[in-house]
Amino acid sequence: MADLKVFIPLLTILSLILHLPAEGAPPDSVYPDATGFTMEQEHADIAADRSSNNNGFTRSQKAWALNLGAMGTVMVWGIVNWDYFSRAPSTENEKWFGHDTKEGGADKLGHSWASYAMSHGFAAAYRRFGYSESESQLYGPLSALAVTGIMEIGDSFSADHGFSPEDMAANVVGAGLGWFLLRYPQWGERIDLRWEYSPEFSDLEGDITTDYEHSKYLLAIKAEGFDFIRNPYLKYLELHLGYYTRGYDEQHGPEMDERKRYFYAGAGVNMGRLARHIWETRIFDYVQIPYTYAEVRTSLE
Repeated sequence: MADLKVFIPLLTILSLILHLPAEGAPPDSVYPDATGFTMEQEHADIAADRSSNNNGFTRSQKAWALNLGAMGTVMVWGIVNWDYFSRAPSTENEKWFGHDTKEGGADKLGHSWASYAMSHGFAAAYRRFGYSESESQLYGPLSALAVTGIMEIGDSFSADHGFSPEDMAANVVGAGLGWFLLRYPQWGERIDLRWEYSPEFSDLEGDITTDYEHSKYLLAIKAEGFDFIRNPYLKYLELHLGYYTRGYDEQHGPEMDERKRYFYAGAGVNMGRLARHIWETRIFDYVQIPYTYAEVRTSLE
């Protein structure tokens, strides 16, 4: 499994796109079906014209540039840092969430979260380029799968890694959830997949995306998305179901094994709703702020 350093600039760029208003996206009313593939040609021509900027780039050209740029970044980074194309392709069975796996499964949730966040970032980019909501809902997750998939293909040629079916399956799960919450926005108002990072300043890692010792991954169920909850104060509450591992970055042996896997449930404050009064952002749909909830955990050992 290659580390996720390259996802830092990619996710940063895509998260910035999340704050940009869409330009020229045709309304979904021009699509007779949910997929949007029966749009009349005259509407397609209008959409393409609207999506052109002063430099004359069409929405298709922008989309190709974004996708090829993202995949090219992964490949160049992999050649420089991960020994891509240093051997014939191979596979590596990393297993899933077992105690004796490399990261106790936290890395698999990291892949799912990255693919999920990228699917929404790409979808926002497609809306910005002038694609309809229906098209963006589909193309965003597909682009996320393309980027993460090219990374796994590159891993297969790396002497240090190898193609991981488990990583690719985790990518599919993340992109699938991303598609579901885009396609059914009422569920997007109720559920988030988030990453929490709470480092110790005495033990900072250079690559925070693979610092599983200080990471948690969780599903947040938000009260604001349920109509039967009418109390305005209760709307700020949310429930958490999460997983994390500790001790996997330490040396261990049969007589001293500090590795622990935890499942937890918690209740906290919806920081996205709270911040909405002063800052219109979606960053809190993807990132969990530490110390804003109470948890009860159980060890899986």
